[in-house]
Parts: sequence; structure tokens; C-alpha cells
Amino acid sequence: MVKHNTSKKVIPERVVVMGAGGFIGASLVKDLELNKIPFLALTSKKLNLLDSDASIRLTEILSPEDTLVMVSAIAPCKDNEMLFQNILMMKVVCEAIEKKQPKHVVYISSDAVYSDSPDPLTENSIAQPESVHGVMHLSREVMLKQIYNGPLAILRPSLIYGAEDTHNGYGPNQFLRLAIEGREINLFGEGEEQRDHVYIKDMIDIMHLIILYRSEGIMNIATGLVISFKVIAQMVSKYFNPNVIINSSPRLGPMPHNGYRPFDSSLCLKTFSEFSYTSFEDGLEITFKKLRDRKK
Repeated sequence: MVKHNTSKKVIPERVVVMGAGGFIGASLVKDLELNKIPFLALTSKKLNLLDSDASIRLTEILSPEDTLVMVSAIAPCKDNEMLFQNILMMKVVCEAIEKKQPKHVVYISSDAVYSDSPDPLTENSIAQPESVHGVMHLSREVMLKQIYNGPLAILRPSLIYGAEDTHNGYGPNQFLRLAIEGREINLFGEGEEQRDHVYIKDMIDIMHLIILYRSEGIMNIATGLVISFKVIAQMVSKYFNPNVIINSSPRLGPMPHNGYRPFDSSLCLKTFSEFSYTSFEDGLEITFKKLRDRKK
């Protein structure tokens, strides 16, 4: 369940964005600037959460009237050392939150906190991570819940795509970049895994509403529709003449999530009746045009 703490949209005194240099953080900062919402963008260059004095500095920066959006992470978290660093980063944030108790906290987690299921995942699905990345995010969620007394919103997005992606993740972002560079697309196996892909603007639009309504609770960010990586590659290929070559490859390990990761998006759509997800076809085309124009 997600609860709003204002009956109408209210612009906060200031939004502090931790992780403003990343894909989601930078996109949120652009949205805040566009909508004239006061913000402070904190990147690792301005405040490295692994520095010895980070807790003191962040405590000095934060105000009880702030909305704090925590997006900062070393991701994807692949091993125990990265897990340890991410926990240390959240420890610093929690120490500052505990002392200043900001007005609202928003944490960007991940759908990786859920165990696999053949049924669509909901916010009530079992949070039992099967990866170090999922363990990292669930641990951070618990840390925040232990020390923060105010409205806490935890968002668990599925795979996010868009031209501004800094990770060049396998899927729409990577396939489009390869194709624009005149290279072939290489699939894992036959690309048969089916996943839910969210366009970055949708992620930011939801965060925008969460901030303005000072919402609290857990919400999955997923469209409710799944599409295979093979189909995505084929859609990308059709933008080009001649079509891009698509290669399959032998799998070196088990198929992630048993090849199927569906979501139930009803809570999000019920909570924000004015919001609707961008269709994958439209989001992919917008991303393609942005990447193509940059290449010119």
C-alpha cells in the first residue's frame, strides 16, 4: 500500500538527490530543474559516501525540511566487496538521516529483492533475494526502516532503458548502441528470456509524483508487460537497412529468473490515476532517435 501525505501536489522546500551523476539521478535532476523545484544534486565528486568524513558532511548538508532521494549505489553489485561498500554508503546516509530526520525519504531499490515466481510479482511478493545485488538493496531498505521515523517511499524498478543510460546494460540500451555503431547484436542463448522494461521518463514521472505527494510505502515500477530480448533485438534491427545481424550464443550459466519475470503494475496505476506507462514500441523509438541524433 502507498499512502499520500498531502491531498494535493506540494513542492518541497528542497530535494536532495544522492547519486545525481547516475542514469536515474541525473534524469531526476533534469526534471526538477525543468519544473523549477528547488534541489541539491550530490554526485560522488561532491560527496563520496565512502570518504571518512562523509557522515559529518552529509549531516551538515541535510535539513529537517528536505526530501532526500537516495539513488547512490555501486551497481550492479556483483560480489561481497561491492556489497560491503554499498552497505557502508548506506550506513553514512542513515547516520545523517537519524540526526536530521528529513521531511521525506525516497529510496530507489530494485526488483532484484524478490525471489523468482511464475506468477506476476506484486509489492506483497516474498522479498528473498537470489543475487548479491538483491541482498544489497534489501539490506539497505531494512537499514532505512530501522532509523527513519518519517514517510519513507521505497521504489523497486524493473529494467530501465533510455538514451542516458550510463551502464549500457544488456537489452534495449546496448542493442541500439551496437546497431548505430554498425555492429552485430549478440544474444545470450537465443534471447528467450522475457523481462519487463521501463522507459526512463516513466520512472522519473513516478518519482516526481512520489515527491510532490510526499508518498510513503513500497511500489514496484514495472509496466506489467514482458518482452523477450530476441524480440527487442529484432525490433532494433528493423530500424536499419540492411537489417542488423543478430547472433545467438551458447549459455555459460543458468538462465536468469528462469527466463520469465512478470509484474503486476496495478498498485502504481491505481495510486496515480493521471499516470500511464509508455509503450515499449514508443520508448524504444524515442531512445533510438536520441542515440542516432547524438551520433550525427
